[in-house]
Amino acid sequence: MSDSFDRRDFIRAGAAAGVLAAGLRVSPAEAKAGPVEFDLEETTVADLRRRMESGQDSARSIAEKYLERIEAVDRSGPRLSCVIETNPDALAIADQLDQERKAGKVRGPLHGVPVLIKDNLATADRMETTAGSLALLGSKPPKDSHVAHLLREAGAVILAKTNLSEWANFRSTHSTSGWSGRGGLCRNPWALDRNTSGSSSGTGGAISANLGAVGIGTETDGSIVSPSNACGLVGIKPTVGLVSRSGIVPISHTQDTAGPMCRTVTDAAIVLSAVAGYDPEDRWVPASYARRAGGVDYSTFCRADGLKGVRIGVVRDKLMGYSPDADQVAEEAIAALKSLGAEIVDPANFAAKVVDQVGEAEYEVLLYEYKADLADYFAGLGDTSPIKSLADVIRFNEANRDRELQYFEQEIMLMSDKKGPLTDPAYQKALTTCRRLSRAEGIDAVMREHRLDALFAPTGGPAWLTDLVNGDAYGGGSSTMAAVAGYPHITVPAGYAHGLPIGVSFFGRPWSEGPLIRIAYNYERATRARRAPGFNPRAAL
Repeated sequence: MSDSFDRRDFIRAGAAAGVLAAGLRVSPAEAKAGPVEFDLEETTVADLRRRMESGQDSARSIAEKYLERIEAVDRSGPRLSCVIETNPDALAIADQLDQERKAGKVRGPLHGVPVLIKDNLATADRMETTAGSLALLGSKPPKDSHVAHLLREAGAVILAKTNLSEWANFRSTHSTSGWSGRGGLCRNPWALDRNTSGSSSGTGGAISANLGAVGIGTETDGSIVSPSNACGLVGIKPTVGLVSRSGIVPISHTQDTAGPMCRTVTDAAIVLSAVAGYDPEDRWVPASYARRAGGVDYSTFCRADGLKGVRIGVVRDKLMGYSPDADQVAEEAIAALKSLGAEIVDPANFAAKVVDQVGEAEYEVLLYEYKADLADYFAGLGDTSPIKSLADVIRFNEANRDRELQYFEQEIMLMSDKKGPLTDPAYQKALTTCRRLSRAEGIDAVMREHRLDALFAPTGGPAWLTDLVNGDAYGGGSSTMAAVAGYPHITVPAGYAHGLPIGVSFFGRPWSEGPLIRIAYNYERATRARRAPGFNPRAAL
């Protein structure tokens, strides 16, 4: 495989974009599974708080109900395989939080709320942290990732870890999203033969299926917003630096971030408020970010005050036209935004070839940073892991080919391992190109020219068929410009095609999470597109 392939190949590979596809057999028993009744279906954080305050439920009883739900839906019944491991200490943690509530200590809106986190966020407990790879089984992070630490401080119950596209989908040019050597293949709760997309596949499928109250995913390019789109969720990819990356198995320190994946905008805003905050151990984040990161209650932007005077630009070139279904949903969303008082600038396109050129430079940056950043993460594991480098991972995969390489190879890892240090001129040039094209000549230029508050596009098309033979059948999406720039991006459920959800995206300037949440909340409130999945064996064709 040549080191130089085009942006379309890169996205299809599902590398940073984290999107993938395939063809999957569903057994007769699973086909008859159908919806599973659940006391907490579509329950919000506010609902759970009221249940605990009234005594209708406790943190323990809520955790027990979600654990039973995981057993009924993820491990049997539809058998989603979206949860990779449950927390053996979850009920004990819930008991402690119930005692605190009885004593009058409530840590915040997440007190006693079960959260599911992706299995690339380190937890210093009895759960594993593996990025879905068998190579990291038994490795022990020295402490919680900063995100996990903040969730615990906020009173959340880390109920389980979710499956993912192995190594956050930066392994093969023909990978299938939602598959990992450790966790197997995730299934989409809307149609079991459809893909959950990636790389936060398990979080997307699990939260959509009500296996937890709220979830955490991670994104380099598309890995929060794409599975949120495929599974009918709200996903927030924050400004890079708003949420710490310390203790997260990395791809790229210039693009990686964690973020919420939830069923409502308000829940996503609450979770973002809990996990945002400056962390000096995230050494790639300038100290100046301390005044911006953390301390904001993003739920205050969930105001039903309409969008009068808000200027939203529609990006049609490159970000539309790949899916008639997505385009139709986007047109309906534009009409809804107009009805809310928004001023629509249509089109508000990027300069010719900017999207293509930024993708080519992005791939070069990711190949360099992956090798370097993984080595830093492995060094932090000390003697608990024999894996010290990307080369060690490659050797492990070859030695365990029957378990790790049975469906697709590791071409991207091999390309990354050939790269030199981050001082290489080729890396520095690519990084400069990324920032220039995505920021100064990209998002900043379009928003300044049209005096915009946000940019708009469909997030992606409906979920594709899972195909472990051919890999993902990715059609298109809107994640790259915001991902490369390090700017915020929010997706919200907007409609359906053949019974499969489709979302729309709002993205814009750095640190504009609050205004974007306000737009997303008003749009969500006006359209109310989100509904619970039905665990159908296939899409309604």
